[in-house]
Amino acid sequence: MAIAPRARLETHTVENQPPPFAGRNLYLTDLALREAVQREAGDWLDGRASALGAVAGSEDVLALGEAANRNKPELVSFDRYGRRLDEVRFHPSYHSLMALAMEHRIHDLAWAVDTPGRHLGHAALLAIFGQAEAGTMCPIEMTYAAVPTLRAQQDVTSPWLDKLIGGRYDPSLRPIADKPGITLGMAMTEKQGGSDVRANTTRAQPLGGHTYSLVGHKWFCSAPMSDGFLTLAQAADGLTCFLVPRVTPAGERNAIHLMRLKDKLGNTSNASAEIEYHGAYALRIGDEGQGVKVIIDMVHHTRLGTVAITVGLMRRALAEAVNHVAGRRAFQKTLIEQPVMIGVVADLALEYEAAVALAMRVARFLGEPGSEARALGRLAIALAKYLLTKRCPNFVYECLECHGGVGYVEETPMPRLFRESPLNAIWEGSGNVIALDVLRTLSREPVALEAYAAEVALAKGGNTQLDRAALELMAYARKPVDEAQARWLCERMALVLQGSLLVRHAQRAVADAFCARHFGEGAGLTYGAFPVAIDSAAIIRRQLTF
Repeated sequence: MAIAPRARLETHTVENQPPPFAGRNLYLTDLALREAVQREAGDWLDGRASALGAVAGSEDVLALGEAANRNKPELVSFDRYGRRLDEVRFHPSYHSLMALAMEHRIHDLAWAVDTPGRHLGHAALLAIFGQAEAGTMCPIEMTYAAVPTLRAQQDVTSPWLDKLIGGRYDPSLRPIADKPGITLGMAMTEKQGGSDVRANTTRAQPLGGHTYSLVGHKWFCSAPMSDGFLTLAQAADGLTCFLVPRVTPAGERNAIHLMRLKDKLGNTSNASAEIEYHGAYALRIGDEGQGVKVIIDMVHHTRLGTVAITVGLMRRALAEAVNHVAGRRAFQKTLIEQPVMIGVVADLALEYEAAVALAMRVARFLGEPGSEARALGRLAIALAKYLLTKRCPNFVYECLECHGGVGYVEETPMPRLFRESPLNAIWEGSGNVIALDVLRTLSREPVALEAYAAEVALAKGGNTQLDRAALELMAYARKPVDEAQARWLCERMALVLQGSLLVRHAQRAVADAFCARHFGEGAGLTYGAFPVAIDSAAIIRRQLTF
C-alpha cells in the first residue's frame, strides 16, 4: 500500500481536497454505460467490460496513460552509419498499454465472436480503455476496422487476418509469419486533396498478379509502426486500394520513408507521420479503380471508433469533475450542493447520458443483417460522429472549469483530456464531410430515412416536446435539403434520436430534462443555463457511484 503524502505541514494543513480518482472500476461505476450495454447487447459483454474497467481504472494503468503522453514518440530516420531505419521509438508505457488493450481483445473481439451486438462490444471496451489513455486506441481501432477491407481479398490477405484475429501485441519489426499478432494502420490523405481522396497522386505500377510498386507522398499516416498500411494509389484503371507491409516477402524493410512526425495538439502518445513510398512493395485489394468502394467499410468502422473514444473522453472528464465537486467544500457546503453547480453538473450528466445511449445504439446497428439495417447503421453512425465529437471540446472544458484553477494545471488529467477532445471531430471526416455524407445517404438510400423515422417513432407519446420536434424534423427531412442546411439537419437528427432513446430507456427525470433542454423554449447556450426547473438531484445521483 502506498504511503499517503504529508498533509500536516509547518505552515499549514492541506485539507478540503477531493479523494484520489484512481482505484475505481470504470465500467461498474458508470451506470449509463452499463445499462446501455446490457440493454443493447444482453449479458455476454458484462464480464469482459467489468474486467477491463477494473484494470483501466487502476492506479498503475492511469499512471501508464500519463507517462505515455508525457514522453512523446521519437522518430529515428537513420542509424549511426546513415542507413535508413524509419522507426518510431516509444516510451515503455506505450507498449504496456498496447499489450493490455490487445490482451482484452479490443482490436478483434467483434470478429472473434458471432453474437448480436459484437461491434457494440468493441465500442464499449474502446470507451472504457480510452478513459485511461486515448492515443493507443488509434492503432487498436485501425486494426479492428481493417478486417472488412482485408476480407475483400482473402486469397491475398488471409495470412494477415490469421495474425490479426486472436493476435497478441508484438512491436518488433519482423515478417508477420514470425509474430504472434499484428497491428494495421491507414495512409490515405495527401496534401493536395485532403478529404478528397480521388485527388490522390500516389502512383501504383503493376509487378505481376496482385503485387505493385508504389511511389508517392501521404500527408497523414496513422500509427506508422504498424505491420501494414491500407492505402490508396492511382493504378491504370483508377484509384485502387493496397496493403503495404513494413517488411517485404524477402524479409527486408519496405521502402516506406517516415519524413517527420506530426507535432500535434493532443494525442501525443500516438505517432502520426508523413510518409513517402519510394517504390514500396504493395498488394492490391479488390479491382483497380474500386479503391474507395473497397476501403469504405474501414472508414465506417473507424467512425464508430471516433464515437466510442469520444464517449470515453466525456466520461473521464465528467467523472473527474464529479469527484472534485463532491469532495471539496466552499461557503459551508460541498461544491455539488451549491445550486449553480448543481445545474452545471446535471446538464453535463444529461449530455453524457444521451451520448452513451446514442453511441451504444448505433454500435448495435453496425453489422445487423438486411439492407435497411445497413443503411440505418451508416446514417446513425454519421449522425453520432457529427454531434458527439463536436460537443466534446466544450463538454470537457466545462468539466475542467468545475475544478477551478487546479483543472488548468498539468498535474491533473484535464489539460490532456481537453487537448484530446477536438481530434475525433477531425479524424475520419470533419464536420462538413460528415454532413455531406448524411445528405448523400438520404438521397441515395431513402430507406435510411424511413428506418430512422421508425426508430424515433418507438418513443412516440413519451414526451410532447420530443413528439413535436420529431414531427417537424421529418417534414423537413423528406424535402430536398440544400447543402447549406446540412449541418443543421445532422444536428437535429442526432438530437431527436438521442431524445427518443432517453424517453424509451432512461429515467424519467433524465429524459424530460434532456427534451426540455433541446426541444423546449429559452434554453441557454452554456451548461447549467436551464429556463425551467429540472429534477437535478435525481440526475446527479446516477453519477455518485464511485
